[in-house]
Amino acid sequence: MTVLQPQQPGIPLPGPTPVSAPFWDGCAAHELRYQRCRDCEHAQFDPALTCRACGGDRLVWQVSNGRGEVYSHTVVWRPQAPEFSCPYAVVIVAFDEGFTLLTNLIGCTVQQVGIGLRVRVAFHDVGGGITLPYVTPDSGEPHGN
Repeated sequence: MTVLQPQQPGIPLPGPTPVSAPFWDGCAAHELRYQRCRDCEHAQFDPALTCRACGGDRLVWQVSNGRGEVYSHTVVWRPQAPEFSCPYAVVIVAFDEGFTLLTNLIGCTVQQVGIGLRVRVAFHDVGGGITLPYVTPDSGEPHGN
C-alpha cells in the first residue's frame, strides 16, 4: 500500500494577499495561524477583513496547537493539473480551536483516511517561497513543527 506523500515542488502555488500574508508568514515559521474575533470570540479561516459570525472588524491572528480531526475527505485519483502526483487525500480538518482548514493528509495510506481521524499539522516547502500546511495522523506525542 502506498503512503500518501506531500506534493513535489512545481505544483501551482497559492498567491498570498495582504489579508492572507500573516497566514503564509506563519506557515514559513511552522506556525498554523487563524483569526479570532475580539468581539464575539469566533475562530475563523480563510483570512478575512471581517468576522463571519458577527460582522465585526476586530480580528486578531492566533497560533493554533496544530491538532484537530478530519471532518470530511475525498481521495483524488485524477489530478486537476499534471503537476500533481496521485493519489492524494483532500481533507477538511476541524482544529481544536474551532476553525476548519482544507488541506491534504499525508503519512498514512488511503485506507486509513476517515472522518474523525485525529491529525496534526506538518509543514512542507513546495518552492517559490511557499510552505504548505499538510496534516498527518496524530500520534499524541508533542510535535516540533
